Amino acid sequence: MDKKNELVGRVKEIRRFPVKSTLGESLTSVSIDQRGLFGDRLWAIKNGNGKFGSGKTTRRFQQMKGLFNFRARYEGTTPIVTMPDGTDYRGDHNGVNEALTQWLGFPVTLAREESISHFDEGPISIITTSALNQFSQEIGEPVDPRRFRANILIDTASTGYFEDDWVDRLIKVGPNVIIRVVAPLQRCVMVNQPQEELKKDVRILRNLVNNHDATFGVWAKIECNGEVNVGDEVIFQ
Repeated sequence: MDKKNELVGRVKEIRRFPVKSTLGESLTSVSIDQRGLFGDRLWAIKNGNGKFGSGKTTRRFQQMKGLFNFRARYEGTTPIVTMPDGTDYRGDHNGVNEALTQWLGFPVTLAREESISHFDEGPISIITTSALNQFSQEIGEPVDPRRFRANILIDTASTGYFEDDWVDRLIKVGPNVIIRVVAPLQRCVMVNQPQEELKKDVRILRNLVNNHDATFGVWAKIECNGEVNVGDEVIFQ
C-alpha cells in the first residue's frame, strides 16, 4: 500500500465531454463538484424512444453510429455542437435538433440530464501515463490517450497499471479536490472507433479483453469539491 501524502504524479491533461459519446474539449482548468467535472456529459443525444446515444445499447442507452463525427464545447454554460461539416449550433437553439436529425438520419433531440444519469459508470474517469506506456508496449506502438475519453490523465513516474491498486483509496487532486476511487473502468467498442486523425483499431479492446479484464483506468466519486488545473499535484490521502 502506498503511503499517505505520497506523490502520485501531476495532472497532465483535462478533458470534458459536454455531450455524451461525442468528441469534447481539452481544458487547462475546471471546477469539480459531486457530479464530476462541471458540465461533463450533462447533455446527450436522445432518440424517439427516450434512449441516449452511446457506443453500446443498454437499458438506458442506444448505440448510434457516427457520434465521433460531432464535437461539443461550452460557451459559458451553453453547449456548442459542431456538425461533421464544421457548422456550429447552440444547444439552446432548436436548430441543433434539426441538424442532428438530418446528420444521423432519424429523429433526435439534444437533451439535458434530468433524473437518468448520462454517465456509464461514475462521475469522473482517470487514466495514467504509466498504464498508457504499459499498454503501448503490449500493442507494439504508442496508444493515444484520447481513445479512452478520460477526464483526467495523470503523469506518473511509476510503471505498469499503477491505478489498478487504487480502489477505495482517497486521492487529492490539486489544492482542494479529494476523490475516492471506486472501481476499474470497463471498456467497450468505443475505444476502437476512429476519431479525428485516429484510425479504427480493433486491437485496443481485444488486447484489453485478453490481458486486462476489459478494463483501463478507474472511476471515482468526489469527496471534496474544488478546482483542478493542468500541472496540479496528485497525492494519496
